[in-house]
Amino acid sequence: MKMEDNTILITGGATGIGFALAESFVKLGNTVVVCGRRADKLDAAKKRLPALTVKQCDVSDEADRKALYAWVGENFKDLNVLVNNAGIQRRVDLTKGGEDLARKEDEIDINFKAQVHLAAMFVPMLSKQKQAAIVNVSSGLGFVPLTMFPIYSATKAAIHSFTKSLRHQLRGTSIKVFEVIPPTVHDTELKGKPIEKADWSVSSSEVAESVVKGMEADEYEIAIGASKRWVSSSKLELDQAFSNINQRD
Repeated sequence: MKMEDNTILITGGATGIGFALAESFVKLGNTVVVCGRRADKLDAAKKRLPALTVKQCDVSDEADRKALYAWVGENFKDLNVLVNNAGIQRRVDLTKGGEDLARKEDEIDINFKAQVHLAAMFVPMLSKQKQAAIVNVSSGLGFVPLTMFPIYSATKAAIHSFTKSLRHQLRGTSIKVFEVIPPTVHDTELKGKPIEKADWSVSSSEVAESVVKGMEADEYEIAIGASKRWVSSSKLELDQAFSNINQRD
């Protein structure tokens, strides 16, 4: 895929992986729009990268998603790349029954429902372009779940499955469908604060670099770092990895 002269929308693009992608795409000569829930983070992103266009939007809200689609249609008619990056990660203790879950159901709305709905809405717009792409950000935890984050892990597994189906359904169109599968990214704020750096973690800039290279090479499953091993592992190997990463839980 050609990686310059595109018009790109990135959800959750003010921080972490989303902002790193925005930086990389802008440097390559693309028009980049980022959206996010928090006005202060969007303002900070705009100051760091003045070429960005920013739009406040809560993708967990259906009305906001529809408003975003209408706004893009009015202002960026040549949009040809949608990056579904927005996501949150919460600790959920299911031994408490529904008490803990009730406060944290927005993981499903943001991590899965929003990606599905946005992809579906934007397909007609994207299909009008000679070159187009939908990029869904999943996670290595979609292959080997971390039990302290059961909903997050499940939504990422769902995104992997959905992306495969979407890619197959759109195979006769101009839209290429990519899945980005990072391991732990230590400079994101999925849990509301930066994640502690670990041997198996990578930086958001490393993810962005891999995404650019993968898209340019039409590598439809862009697995990064430790996730490369998990994506191609056997069930026995995945079960062993599951036991290893959940030893302390």
